[in-house]
Amino acid sequence: MAMFGKPDSSKGNISGVLPKDIYQEGVLELQDIIAPSALQITQNSIALGERIARVFFVISYPRFLSEGWFSPIINLDKIFDISIIIHPIDTTVILRQLQKKITEVQSQISINEKKGLVRDPILDTAYRDIEKLRDELQQAREKIFDVGLYITIYGENEEALSKAEAEIKNLLESKLIYIKPALFQQEEGFKSTLPTATDLLGVNTKLNSSPLSSMFPFVSFDLTSNKGILYGINRHNSSLVLFDRFSLENYNSVVFAKAGAGKSYATKLEILRSLMFDTEVIVIDPEKEYEFLSEAVGGRYFNISLSSEHHINPFDLPFVREDESPADILRSNIISLVGLFRIMLGGLTPEEDAVMDTAIRETYALKDITADTDFSGKECPLLSDLELVLAGMDGGGPIAQRLLKYTQGTWAGFLNKPTNVDINKKFIVFSVRDMEDELKPVAMHIIMNYIWNAIRRNLRKRLLVVDEAWWMMKSEDTASFLFGLAKRCRKYYLGLLTITQDVADFMASPYGKPIITNSSIQFLMKQSPAAIDVLQKTFNLTDEEKYLLLESDVGEGIFFAGMKHVAIKVIASYTEDQIITSDPSQILSIKKAKDELKAAQG
Repeated sequence: MAMFGKPDSSKGNISGVLPKDIYQEGVLELQDIIAPSALQITQNSIALGERIARVFFVISYPRFLSEGWFSPIINLDKIFDISIIIHPIDTTVILRQLQKKITEVQSQISINEKKGLVRDPILDTAYRDIEKLRDELQQAREKIFDVGLYITIYGENEEALSKAEAEIKNLLESKLIYIKPALFQQEEGFKSTLPTATDLLGVNTKLNSSPLSSMFPFVSFDLTSNKGILYGINRHNSSLVLFDRFSLENYNSVVFAKAGAGKSYATKLEILRSLMFDTEVIVIDPEKEYEFLSEAVGGRYFNISLSSEHHINPFDLPFVREDESPADILRSNIISLVGLFRIMLGGLTPEEDAVMDTAIRETYALKDITADTDFSGKECPLLSDLELVLAGMDGGGPIAQRLLKYTQGTWAGFLNKPTNVDINKKFIVFSVRDMEDELKPVAMHIIMNYIWNAIRRNLRKRLLVVDEAWWMMKSEDTASFLFGLAKRCRKYYLGLLTITQDVADFMASPYGKPIITNSSIQFLMKQSPAAIDVLQKTFNLTDEEKYLLLESDVGEGIFFAGMKHVAIKVIASYTEDQIITSDPSQILSIKKAKDELKAAQG
């Protein structure tokens, strides 16, 4: 056991080491933490622990530097450091040097003329450039700087380092910019690329303000804002794709992907993260994919089918706001109902359309709901009431017969009962998986109309997700309704998220492209060869982007937000993945674990 105290000078310090010295030896400083485990400097590289680094400097530039020439280097998918060191030069000094230089050029031109030599275009160009630069410096429109551009690249081994070096050289030399390794000066070069603003290499080139501005380094293909949710990782430079859909001119988005590309996974991840930011989410789910997510976040799940206990009455009237007229609300609802019956009955002739319009108005009138009355709080009619009215009208009998299957036949039950669903939770799911395929467009139309009427009642930040939207695009009336929603929803602080795997059906509709143009966010994931040409034309994709979509893995694609777009990879945490996964084997494992836990608790 060692004990430390004040040394006894009379007895002397046997060890010769004071306690404070021992303490200082044990202090862990910042440089100890950030320093590599080993360091070896050679003539053309530096070994830093398990990595190898090599430093280069730019030795030559072309006569003109185009805007954004540095962007391909900055956005390389490599690990490297770049240092741009700028030394201002006194304009008076440089003007004197230019005066001397232009005298030399003029003298050489005169000598050539006296000798009768052919005009030298290089001297003429140099003369014009110097004169122009002198004028701009004299008028303070330009300044001159000594600029050093140094690049340190890293690799796991010599082979990887040489490959990265060749790639950077090719990119720069294609723009007539040449670099050299800092032979026997790797240590000075490495220190020059550290964030200490020290230029130990001193390899500088004189540049005026205009070409210097083309080196602006913050031009990476980022899609990051100071607020919003994490959509994924930028595949180009591994930065975060953070965005808030409610910061754009409209809050709508579309997702296109082939089956199994991860579109529902990406959507559920957005939903989960949006709920954390106090956004209410409503989902129309055609494949029962959102049930587990609803359970996990304490939402409400409605299974809509012919035998379901949940019902929505299509005759329900929306809430009349202070700035709206009851007559206009009733008229709009009647027009929407006529469109619904066109879908339900497989189309209406112009005569039948007129009969149906009259019948709906009379059906409402039976419940004392007219354009001249205050109908707020009144009981709404049912589909069977419309059938009775049609049966007693001229020309309405055949239509009433066609409605029988919805009121008394095999399709009765879902539509012919009062509404008994309530969407007062932060997360609501309407599943239509168990609904017959012929009725899915009808069910989706009715559900969306009910949601729209509920949303108009109060203003909150909401997101409406329509999965497999191609079902709605199959009918002109449902497609028109979806497009109308996309145009109007911003007024009510609602974002519409439209998802589809059947690009052909979606784009074949006259409302397909307008819905896309009314969506500020577009997410294109892995595509099939049959659909890629349509998407390329619609989104004006380059050939590289086209092949990127064809070769993308699950959860990868191109993310468009406003005028920007990046290649993206969707990444979830372990906990998020357990909640949102669509992998059948993973879902079975989770259910098995839950059952075992219940059995153990029981």
